[in-house]
Amino acid sequence: MEMAKIDKAVLLAAGRGTRMRELTNDLPKPMIEVRGKPVLRHIVDGLRVAGVKRFLVVVGYRADVVRQYFGDEVEYVTQAVQDGTGRVVDLAKDFAGDSPFVLGYGDILVDPRNYKAIVDLADGVEAIVSVKRDEDVSKGGAVFVNEQMELVDLREKPRPNEPTSPWYNAGLYAFRPSIFEFTAKLKPSPRGEYELTDAIREMAQSGKRVKVLELLGEWADVRDPEILAKLNA
Repeated sequence: MEMAKIDKAVLLAAGRGTRMRELTNDLPKPMIEVRGKPVLRHIVDGLRVAGVKRFLVVVGYRADVVRQYFGDEVEYVTQAVQDGTGRVVDLAKDFAGDSPFVLGYGDILVDPRNYKAIVDLADGVEAIVSVKRDEDVSKGGAVFVNEQMELVDLREKPRPNEPTSPWYNAGLYAFRPSIFEFTAKLKPSPRGEYELTDAIREMAQSGKRVKVLELLGEWADVRDPEILAKLNA
């Protein structure tokens, strides 16, 4: 099977991260340090080793901090309105052009060997969605798969009486530019946001192949001071 090596990445770093309390008074959450360097630095370094050459960082809150740190090592685009992950992806359209790209959240740390797997996009596969087992899906997305580990459904924060899955959406993706056809059609979710996960579900249910990749090793959503303290212990 032919593999396309992805050499572009889009990293989301626009949010403040209010659960971090005073830690994000002067920093966007992806610039908080874990083991001596910002989370975003860990991500860029890991993807670079895996062969990614061009980075687009989506900035918003305290964009100046990100720009000062990375300078012209990466490209930037500003998310003016925080109206959901589906709209953020649209900001990467010009950057992506006709090429596939990795999309990652700037506050999620993964074992760097996973980046080598996410940059390999097989022919006929439109997207890769990474997952972790045994995370609390009520805090994120439950990913439903078939026997071939292809995505058949994706549900945000399922409630106790709703169908669930052992696979938690781990926040690292690969997309071909066809994702933009689906983000363009998004309607606001019950939370009033344009959700990337709705676009991925539509993509899979339209008959396009969306592969699911189980991440190996350490994974952390650096979402609150407790997790940060654990990582830095």
